[in-house]
Amino acid sequence: MSRPRPRDEALGVAVLGMGNVGTEVVRIMHEHADELRQRIGRALELRGVAVRDPHRHRGIPAELLTTDPAALIARPDVDLVVEVIGGIDPARRLILAALCAGKSVVTANKALLADYTGELAAAAENHRADLYFEAAVAGAIPVVRPLIQSLSGDRVHRVTGIVNGTSNFILSAMDHSGASYTEMLAEAQRLGFAEADPSADVEGFDGAAKAAILASLAFHTRVTANVVYREGMSRITAAEFRTAAELDCTVKMLAVSERVDAGPGEPGPGEGGKERVSVRVHPALIPRTHPLAGVDGAFNAVVVEAQNAGRLMFYGQGAGGAPTASAVMGDLVMAARNKVYGGRAPRESVYAELPIAPIGDALTRHVLSLTVSDRAGALAAVAGEFASRGVSIATVHQQLARAEAQLTVVTHRARESVLGEIAAALAELDSVTSVTSVLRLEGTEE
Repeated sequence: MSRPRPRDEALGVAVLGMGNVGTEVVRIMHEHADELRQRIGRALELRGVAVRDPHRHRGIPAELLTTDPAALIARPDVDLVVEVIGGIDPARRLILAALCAGKSVVTANKALLADYTGELAAAAENHRADLYFEAAVAGAIPVVRPLIQSLSGDRVHRVTGIVNGTSNFILSAMDHSGASYTEMLAEAQRLGFAEADPSADVEGFDGAAKAAILASLAFHTRVTANVVYREGMSRITAAEFRTAAELDCTVKMLAVSERVDAGPGEPGPGEGGKERVSVRVHPALIPRTHPLAGVDGAFNAVVVEAQNAGRLMFYGQGAGGAPTASAVMGDLVMAARNKVYGGRAPRESVYAELPIAPIGDALTRHVLSLTVSDRAGALAAVAGEFASRGVSIATVHQQLARAEAQLTVVTHRARESVLGEIAAALAELDSVTSVTSVLRLEGTEE
């Protein structure tokens, strides 16, 4: 346990990691030391920074650098730990060691939190320490604390977000330029928005971790990244953006978490059954009138829909050293104030324990693009596949091209599993040359 402090003694801070975020945290602590002391009631003092190679950080006094993070955490003059290493281990072991020693932790580690929040929260509770993680989702955008605190008296129905700047940069550029996915990925890599291996971003792994955290907070249910349905965006083409434009939509990579009713044949919420939580990350069409449609470039945004508060939007820079450090510092101030005045961070809330709905039970709208033979009965055959499965068609757009027609069918809301059956059945029709695209349509009320 950390030892009691005299009321006027500085609070010691250990920083684990000295990448872009860690560097900015140290800078802010130094440049705004006086203001931080006024806000907290005591000074923050940097006790040490754990790094891999001390020779790479010549701007930091040598006596503050260490390659032994465990020893740094164990020091009796360390009260608060900032973890910005990333990854699962050793970050998990180090955070647990800090919490078990009664030292509060601020982390930006989305991958760790997406799978181990329960373990970390239990350690914080058992040892009367705080765990803060605003920076783990959407960088500088304050969305974690509103879900935990501001909306704790409301009932959240849905959280929809653009939570990965790389994927949004690529799709925004495709929308504006008409270029291909491959071209815009290369441009994103050239500008430094995408890694040499971009799969974490474009295949939705990063978004799935963030969606798990948001869903856990919004629905008081522990959600881990492995149960999040994930679909990448590498197959999105310029043709799909043209289809989107015809419908006054654009294409975005969305993280969607929402309450859904019980599965087919199961009792509903009012009949002794439970609601479910649907959590998914995938590309989708979204109307130009939706607030997320205008989120361009590497920016992030999250829209929360609650029963009484209505629709709330949180928008800003979702990554980068300084923006993410801003969120880290906000958490650090909160944790430090708790040390000074005896407060506690909110505890993990998972009382609801809602089941996770499989993707097949999600209710969505779809846009299907087909190439069909231009002959009598073709449209009727297509419509028949929807009608036979009880799926209502909202609109059909048709363009003639020689002996074929391009059909764009927009459905009303239906279960994902049923839409999958329809897409497979359409591909088998004699009158259908190909099913060229199947995309979800999000952000509408129908």
